[in-house]
Amino acid sequence: MLTKVKGGVKLNIAFIGFGGVGQALAQILLEKNHHLNEKYGLNTKIVAVSDVMKGSVYDPEGLNIEDLLSSVKEKGSVEEYPDSSTVQKGLNSIQTIEDTNADMIVEVTFTDVETGQPAIDHCETAFQKGKSVVTTNKGPAAVKLNSLLKLAEENGAFFGFEGTVMSGTPALRLPETTLAGNDIREVVGILNGTTNYILTEMEKGLSFEDSLKQAQSLGYAEADPTNDVEGYDVRYKAAILANYVLGEEVSAKEIHCEGIRSVSQDMVQDALDEGKRWKLLARIKKEDGKVEATVQPEKIEMTNPLAGVTGATNAILYDCDLAGPIMLTGAGAGLKETGFSLLIDIIHAHLESKKQTSGVR
Repeated sequence: MLTKVKGGVKLNIAFIGFGGVGQALAQILLEKNHHLNEKYGLNTKIVAVSDVMKGSVYDPEGLNIEDLLSSVKEKGSVEEYPDSSTVQKGLNSIQTIEDTNADMIVEVTFTDVETGQPAIDHCETAFQKGKSVVTTNKGPAAVKLNSLLKLAEENGAFFGFEGTVMSGTPALRLPETTLAGNDIREVVGILNGTTNYILTEMEKGLSFEDSLKQAQSLGYAEADPTNDVEGYDVRYKAAILANYVLGEEVSAKEIHCEGIRSVSQDMVQDALDEGKRWKLLARIKKEDGKVEATVQPEKIEMTNPLAGVTGATNAILYDCDLAGPIMLTGAGAGLKETGFSLLIDIIHAHLESKKQTSGVR
């Protein structure tokens, strides 16, 4: 339950998972605490962290963020955080959710995107306790979105997953708020920066293999790039967009998915000669009340606004009945950007809570 304090509302936060994204959000909360309080009447306090590799620490009075980040950076463990009479260590993730005074759970664990675990268990446990959740894990939103939203609503909790599609670029918040009132008939997006970077480099004459190696050297691609180059990452994002933006329950496994391995250097150069470009696109279309989604390379005209999106940038195009085509572009990855996506949801949850408290609908 949120607690009113002088100047606003206190929000106690627990992190489940504390890798790069979690630490980036903690740094943002440290830097933005005064701004959040002044502008939104929100006073955030980190009370707990539980990470399968870095251990756990809990202080109901609040953890010092600088000490917390320092213990991870210097010792690799949150359990190196200074002891005190109120500090408790050794809680697992479920205990941290159930037995601490956290109001908001930041779920940023390493999760199997196909099963959504362990993130789904963490979300369900939190909602059953009436605690809100924000996450950047695609698994829960792609695998079990509707039931999780229902469980959250039944227990008066908030479920935020803005960062699951385009990191800190608000691909879900925009259609829900700014484009409210439009019938969005189709969503088309470049939703994977790694593959877009590779295709851009291939236009410069590099082979697929050399472009991939360059992407890996820059940190855009993992050592095992399968999820990116085979389109699997985009397929889960397409499922989230179909479910949330177009309101149709679509399983990721049902979405036709083809990656970019089949796009050769000759194909890329031939397209350029034709005044076109190859892009890996997620396409989610609503027609006659049904929604169909595909993920595959497409050769698009240079006049298409998505053709101008190069490098590791992401973009998404909404086809609206009233506003017409609206395109949003921005970073689809990055620790600070992904941490910011969690902040978007935290602020939105706070504003929703304020509306309910004041009786505004």
